[in-house]
Amino acid sequence: MSDEGTAALTYVFRVRFRLDAAAGVETDPREFETTVRVTPPPPGEEGWLLFRDALWRGEVNDERHARDLAASWLDANVVSCSFSELRADEASLDDFREAVAADLDAFNADSVREVLHKYFGSAIRVESSGS
Repeated sequence: MSDEGTAALTYVFRVRFRLDAAAGVETDPREFETTVRVTPPPPGEEGWLLFRDALWRGEVNDERHARDLAASWLDANVVSCSFSELRADEASLDDFREAVAADLDAFNADSVREVLHKYFGSAIRVESSGS
């Protein structure tokens, strides 16, 4: 069952993880790749700055940190984690922009556009509310 499209603001990651089997047990394949969608807390709440702490120019900024985050989300042995995109509807993206604008100094930026580019690059997909 998929809840894709229900979150108004969603980070999308590609995560590769490995199965660790018991002695005498083999798996084939041993590694798998999956899409992980993370719904962050609303702007201003604790944890909403995931983008600032994990991304730079649309890529993960620290591979080890990204693997650790993904491992905490999946409870799995994560081999790699890459950022794909931020998905948002217009209203949620507007709320996000307002929260960023309220504290531009925290991002060492002169505009919201600069902040979005610094952390997301061009990896923002705006979906209509009806999608």
